[in-house]
Amino acid sequence: MTRMQPEWARHERVWIGFPHDRDEWPEADFDTARRQIAAFAAAVADGGRGEPVDLIVNDAESEAAARALLADSHVAIRRMALGDVWLRDTAPIISGGGAARTANDFAFNGWGGKFAMAGDEDIGQRLAAAVGFDRIAHDWVLEGGAIDVDGSGLGVTTEQCLRNPNRNAQLTRHDIEQRLRDTLGITSLLWLGDGLEGDHTDGHVDNLARFVGKRLLLLPIPNGADDPNAQVYSDARVRADQFGVEVVTMPSPGRIVVEGEVVPASYMNFYIGNSVVVVPQYGVGADGIATDTLAELFPDRRIIGLPSNAILGGGGSFHCCSQQVPE
Repeated sequence: MTRMQPEWARHERVWIGFPHDRDEWPEADFDTARRQIAAFAAAVADGGRGEPVDLIVNDAESEAAARALLADSHVAIRRMALGDVWLRDTAPIISGGGAARTANDFAFNGWGGKFAMAGDEDIGQRLAAAVGFDRIAHDWVLEGGAIDVDGSGLGVTTEQCLRNPNRNAQLTRHDIEQRLRDTLGITSLLWLGDGLEGDHTDGHVDNLARFVGKRLLLLPIPNGADDPNAQVYSDARVRADQFGVEVVTMPSPGRIVVEGEVVPASYMNFYIGNSVVVVPQYGVGADGIATDTLAELFPDRRIIGLPSNAILGGGGSFHCCSQQVPE
């Protein structure tokens, strides 16, 4: 067993998925989502000052589109059979450090059987081979967006996702805790309740709560009287306080509706890179508060707010489409 590192530990590289299947996106969002993910990749590379970025593209057309968007950006473009772009959930979780790093390749079932794309089932194995780490295949379902850690052995997740019968119906809460301890070195686990309304991942924690330091948890607070997740945020705060972690808060984006449906817009889906923190922006008043809050929490990194509304049209944001490889 090697311990999963916190996201703010230094990265050797990051994998980022690039959209290729127009059927997975609203028609108006596909090309914009490509531009937004390319802008995210360039921001993380930070002109060669950040971390090496491998943008994973599926085919020749995607490669050409990516190269046109990312000329002179210090982003490497790697063609590899790719299903959905959400590599946070399909790529392996790298634990440990140095020569002891391990690629933990968990089972993946299309977010509880809801979405399946060719390539998702074995992208973890292929990426592990690409970096040459020892790979351990695990026979139970765990998506990277369902878990976050602070590096001390403490993790956070949601009951809605990890205890959902569409993932690991045969596992008890104790079983899950034991497996997280054995595979990722998570010796203590904070269970939050539900995730955001409209989140098709069944409540991934990286849309709800993120560690920003040891035993320091960032949580949203409601923004506006009609915030659809007010009760979710309140419940998360109660559970975090009872558990005994320190909590810092910032407003959520509030109620954001697309084509008549509430979408799971969240500032929590930020990505912590070696030199930058990239945070989603939605064109609402709380955008600036989100960047200012993260600037206080990560004074050693530049905070970059980038539009992600079109990426959200496909079901996620910056954190969802990326998976880091720690040094």
